[in-house]
Amino acid sequence: MIRTLTSFLSVLILVSCGSKKINNETVLNPDGPERLKGRMVSEEIKTSMNDSGKFSGKEVVFSTSEDIAVLMDYLASDALEGRGSGTKGIEMAADFIEDRFSSSGIAPYFTTYKDTLENFEGVAFNVVGILEGTDSALKNEYVVLGAHYDHLGIVSPENGDEIANGANDNASGTATVMELARYFGKEKSNKRSLIFALFSAEEKGLLGSRHLAKKLKDQGLDMYAMLNYEMVGVPMVDKDHLVYLTGYELSNMAEVSNAYAGEKVVGFLPQAKEFNLFKRSDNYAFHQEFNIPSQTYSTFDFTNFPYYHKVDDETSEMDYGHMATIVNKMIPIVEGIANSPVKEIKYK
Repeated sequence: MIRTLTSFLSVLILVSCGSKKINNETVLNPDGPERLKGRMVSEEIKTSMNDSGKFSGKEVVFSTSEDIAVLMDYLASDALEGRGSGTKGIEMAADFIEDRFSSSGIAPYFTTYKDTLENFEGVAFNVVGILEGTDSALKNEYVVLGAHYDHLGIVSPENGDEIANGANDNASGTATVMELARYFGKEKSNKRSLIFALFSAEEKGLLGSRHLAKKLKDQGLDMYAMLNYEMVGVPMVDKDHLVYLTGYELSNMAEVSNAYAGEKVVGFLPQAKEFNLFKRSDNYAFHQEFNIPSQTYSTFDFTNFPYYHKVDDETSEMDYGHMATIVNKMIPIVEGIANSPVKEIKYK
């Protein structure tokens, strides 16, 4: 999330954080890669709400811990030096995302995947792909799936470590969008066109998303909704839902999401409203330019992750099983939003 949160979050986290996860046990993965053994998975992942008989949503098993590991272990590696905007490290990340989009059947939205920012001093670029919709009419309407892939880069050393790897913030959201791109690129089950956007310079003031939102607005696109993913690497504590939605009360996006999921995947977090997180991530630029439902899914609940904007935001702190579950639960949500005959999500 952007730097403006740092001052009050650092204080809040220090006084409110307990253990990173509760009631967890290690992932049962005897045949998986050695790096996955000992990862933690939350109780909410193991117990499906469908077992109650109350829900009947589409069950998807697509993304796995191993799939997430391939993405996260590169994006948040020391080799990328914290993915600071305008650095060699984030350029390596962009090349990686570009290769993954291409192999997933996602075409470049512009002439190339990389779109250079016009509002950044230096050279930085978003990575933007598109999957055309399958319906002759609905394909002219667009849904953006976004996340920022930059972080802080090299920072003041703490205990000899100067790389702010940004695993949770926001390699986790980036990996989520990349996995959704891989699914829809394979299945091509979207009637509306999907734009997959990974933003640079979020940490500099939402510059990447502001650049893209304005550029798409100038093209006159019929934009339906913007779904953003931010800090989803660690489960929430003692919640009855998997993720929360910023700007929850502003639209019916949570209601629509849960209807397509067939269970309560999306809920309300009071702190998200208290600290106005709706305006503090990349969804906000699309809200400003298009006045369409533009909101962020997250699991950073102010008690479950004490390493915000710190060098300890490492892959070792992430829950890859939890992340794979988010991807799998999001697939029917995105599919439903992309395929509904009318634009169901509306601001209140």
